[in-house]
Amino acid sequence: MPSDRSNEADYVRPVRRLVIGVLVLVLFGLFLLWRIDSPRIERFRTAVVDAVVPNMDWAMAPITGVARMIEDFRSYARIYEQNQELRRELQQMRAWREAALQLEQRNAQLLDMARVRLDPQLTHVTGVVMADAGSPYRQSVLLNVGARDGIIDGWAVMDGLGLAGRIAGVGDRSSRVILLTDSNSRVPVMVQPTGQRALLSGDNTPLPVLDFVESPESLRPGDRVISASDGGVFPPGLLVGEVVMATDGRLRVQLAADYGRLDFLRVLRSRPAERIEQSGTLLRPVAGDGTLLDPATGAPSQPPQPETVPDPAAGSVEAVPAVPLPGAAASDGPPDE
Repeated sequence: MPSDRSNEADYVRPVRRLVIGVLVLVLFGLFLLWRIDSPRIERFRTAVVDAVVPNMDWAMAPITGVARMIEDFRSYARIYEQNQELRRELQQMRAWREAALQLEQRNAQLLDMARVRLDPQLTHVTGVVMADAGSPYRQSVLLNVGARDGIIDGWAVMDGLGLAGRIAGVGDRSSRVILLTDSNSRVPVMVQPTGQRALLSGDNTPLPVLDFVESPESLRPGDRVISASDGGVFPPGLLVGEVVMATDGRLRVQLAADYGRLDFLRVLRSRPAERIEQSGTLLRPVAGDGTLLDPATGAPSQPPQPETVPDPAAGSVEAVPAVPLPGAAASDGPPDE
């Protein structure tokens, strides 16, 4: 038995060496074959690849399957993470929804208690942004609502959160909206809490400029900017944005409207504010000589005549002086009897 084992070991060792030597030679030959730059060798390499590679699909099938399994596992992991994130966002949105409902109920109660009269004329028409007609020299968009929907030139346009622009051109089925960033846009605004009036001027940049501010040093970054009713251009109180200090040292406004996602816009139906021409009859203008003037025409009005009250005992008529109106000149003496 020991002699058989020794003979087997003596037989296996030379065969192993021979196989390793042949394998090294084959690999070295393949290396040289793939390194030689010759047209004939290139054709030979192409023929070998065409003959061997298509028949090796069975060998690549396990590797391809494992790669697909790994990719599917990664995609499932991503889907699971997205699902968890959506669940968290849904919980947050439910909390916000509950808070919004409570605030809405509270607001309705306060409005009812204060008997606030809301403007029924301030409604809106929602339109879809059909195309962006902007250019380096014009900032505007097109809406799919026009004259047939009652759109009037000059109405304010909002994106749901803040003021976006105004109607500047109305067709039968479409209208053009000039944005606040356009160089032709000029909008009167008010800065809170200081209450200063200013003019928001577009300059084809994302941050319009605040012009004609009375006291720029009193403004602070973050101050709220709303629309003003000067000139009857826009309804007052619409959110525009907040004050920022630009790198050029000028006061600008960070707009509340998201110009990167202008998909839907609301056109506010507004009407011009009622103007009061007369000053009323309580405070009446007075001329230099003390004569009362008509607040409507400015002409001298008739002074009030003294009223007479009959005296039943004496049978005579006694003059009763009239009470002077506020601002009227006092008489110099007693009335004539």
